Amino acid sequence: MEAKARIAITSCLILATLMQALDTTIANVTLPYMQGSVSASQDEIAWVLTSYIVAAAIMTPPTGFFATRFGIKRVLLVCICGFTITSMLCGAAQSLTQIVVFRCLQGALGAAINPLTQTVMFNINPPERYGRAMSTFSLPIMTAPLLGPVVGGWLTSDYSWRAVFYINVPLGVLAFIGTWVFLPETKVNSNFKLDWLGFGTLSLAIGALQILLDRGAEQDWFSSREIIIECVLAGVAFYLFLVHVFTTRTPFIRPALFTDRNFTASTIFTISLGITTYAALSLQPPYLQELMNEPIVTAGLVMGPRGVGTIFSMLLAGRLLGLVDTRIILFAGLTVSAWAFYAMSRWTPDVSNTSMMLVGLIQGAGQGIIMVPLSTISLSTLAPEHRAEGAGIFNLARTLGSSIGISIVNSLLTYNVQINHAEITNDVTPFNRLLTSSHLTAFWSPYSAGGSAALDAVINRQAQVIAYNDDYVFLTLATLVTVPLLLFIRKPRNLARIMRHSDHE
Repeated sequence: MEAKARIAITSCLILATLMQALDTTIANVTLPYMQGSVSASQDEIAWVLTSYIVAAAIMTPPTGFFATRFGIKRVLLVCICGFTITSMLCGAAQSLTQIVVFRCLQGALGAAINPLTQTVMFNINPPERYGRAMSTFSLPIMTAPLLGPVVGGWLTSDYSWRAVFYINVPLGVLAFIGTWVFLPETKVNSNFKLDWLGFGTLSLAIGALQILLDRGAEQDWFSSREIIIECVLAGVAFYLFLVHVFTTRTPFIRPALFTDRNFTASTIFTISLGITTYAALSLQPPYLQELMNEPIVTAGLVMGPRGVGTIFSMLLAGRLLGLVDTRIILFAGLTVSAWAFYAMSRWTPDVSNTSMMLVGLIQGAGQGIIMVPLSTISLSTLAPEHRAEGAGIFNLARTLGSSIGISIVNSLLTYNVQINHAEITNDVTPFNRLLTSSHLTAFWSPYSAGGSAALDAVINRQAQVIAYNDDYVFLTLATLVTVPLLLFIRKPRNLARIMRHSDHE
């Protein structure tokens, strides 16, 4: 393919991916404003996020079927067009029911954009350009979730919460026109059929698991009948799916894909990456706004350098891929990320914004270093006809990882705040000399209503700080435990030789 055509297609794909990736976090900061507009409770408004995630997770695995049956270009055009239209409908919604329905459709229609974009980037680039292609593909996926809170906060404060959905319209129109004009169609197999039983059981398992993860902390996990039912549904459905996959001739997901060591290792790897990346993103905004009392715009700006680090590290990793052993690049990214999380575990609300921005820059760089080789090796050893299916599974793994990570850190945060609060309160007794000081009892006296409330607020604040530190320790360990997976990754044959030959030319 000519360079001009490749650049044109890549530009369109970046727009489509950026549009879809932005919506994973851009609506988070608008929830309080949206809640008042449609008169919803805290639990009800959370379905604006949950419905999108669940629909996207369910519709990601059948990407390979749609691409094979109808062609990548046709499916991509439908997804871009549908995502843009449903974005407009979300912005025009007048009730909670309408928002949830349109967000569900938006997630379902946008689910195939990322895996199809990844597949096209492999198909239009020769092997010597895989590293650069994957750094370009990964750029919007890794940076858009970081930009989401910043852009969402700005649009909401200066315009309206509806603007966070309308911003997709110009991006979608440009991506649709460019894809229609420049992207060639792939071969189709009109006789290819969908394994409906496999799709149905996997969809039920994924949907029940996603709802369980999203609502578990609110419902106090397994003390809730709802969570128990969702857990049983997920377990039974997944069991039926596995039995069906290994006993049918044409399964929904071919087990043979997992005989590829690179694909299997990178899929497991991306679950860990999803856990650490999105969990960290969910922790920092409330830390900045609640414990440090920073306004929403400042909080977004403090998180901005993380995206800068990701951009530059991706470009560097794309250059190094093929010249340096992939496992060394991944190990470097894991080491940098683990150090950054450890540094975050030492934070207190007195930490300066400059220090937070510097650590965020380093942490973003570590995530970017990991993402490029991971995206490359995941599909590089798969046959071209299996790449769309593999990309769907790979992206599903990242989605599940993000949900698992967010649920774990939020649950740990809630649990540890309670434990820390109880432990600190044990030292608040009449025998504690610190509390007998005259200048302290004037504000924190446990014998008056006002003093007791003020003292409890201070204790709760300290309990939260310790709980956040514990979460960052968990993210440090979650990053380090993936290091043994590097032993299972092998370098694609001839990739380094091809890249060196390309550089000499």
